[in-house]
Amino acid sequence: MRIVVHGQQAFGKAVLEALLERDEDVIAVYVAPDREGYPPDPLKEFALERDLPVHQPASYKTPEVWEAFRSFSPDLCIMAFVKLIVPEEFLNIPTHGSIQYHPSLLPLHRGPSSINWPIIQGVAKTGLSVFWPDNGLDTGPVLLQKEVDIGPDDTLGTVYFDKLFPLGVGAMVEALDLVKKGKAPRIEQDESEATYESWCVAKEVEIDWSCSAQAVHNLIRGADPAPAAWVSVGGQILQLFGATRVDGAAVGAPGEILAIDEAGLTVAAEGGAVRVARLRAEGGKKLAAAEVAADLGMVLGDRLG
Repeated sequence: MRIVVHGQQAFGKAVLEALLERDEDVIAVYVAPDREGYPPDPLKEFALERDLPVHQPASYKTPEVWEAFRSFSPDLCIMAFVKLIVPEEFLNIPTHGSIQYHPSLLPLHRGPSSINWPIIQGVAKTGLSVFWPDNGLDTGPVLLQKEVDIGPDDTLGTVYFDKLFPLGVGAMVEALDLVKKGKAPRIEQDESEATYESWCVAKEVEIDWSCSAQAVHNLIRGADPAPAAWVSVGGQILQLFGATRVDGAAVGAPGEILAIDEAGLTVAAEGGAVRVARLRAEGGKKLAAAEVAADLGMVLGDRLG
């Protein structure tokens, strides 16, 4: 089967590596355009090392791009982390169409930040979907899904890198095998269950300590490491990482610093407290919370935000 890999970054590279290890017939690689001032894409570098043709169109909405893709006579396009909008005129060119990875249990959490939001919302489970993309946003029929638990202290980083990344690489290979065998299902998504969230950006993750301690904990870990939950201290942004709930902490006003020690900075919220292990002051590095607190002259009783 003649396969085109379309993706970017570490996940795209890992999927390509997995396919080449199986001696799959990968005939070309499509990668996001280069960004000035940023290092080369790992998928692009690896594809070039393996002497594979690399294409980086800025848009997939032109007939010229469609015809160039058609010239490869592809049987399947495997989309491993694609951000650009790709229309059906491109998606349907391969003999068996295109399949795409999405890190949520569709139709839940459609959209670009589908790992952040389930954690922020306090959901106990999430997962991944391999689906047949169409002109909608994450709306195509589902081929297969894998479920993972979100632990009480899991972060965006741990859910992705420890769970959804390795599981996703395996799922793409499994989906390919199903397509080869002619056994790949097309399960329509239930629109009555669909949810959508847009980008999780800095303005969405400012901490409100008057919220419950659990909600604050979820917000910090759902934005850890990016975009990083934050508060304003002395007119500068302070980002928080490595959050845990603290049971039995002293009662304090929302945002009040209750403890500063080697374990971190313990801060009061509604109905409890949250400890953060690391902080990053504006323009600085991510460091132990006690170190940053000392640098900023924080003391017990100070209020964050």
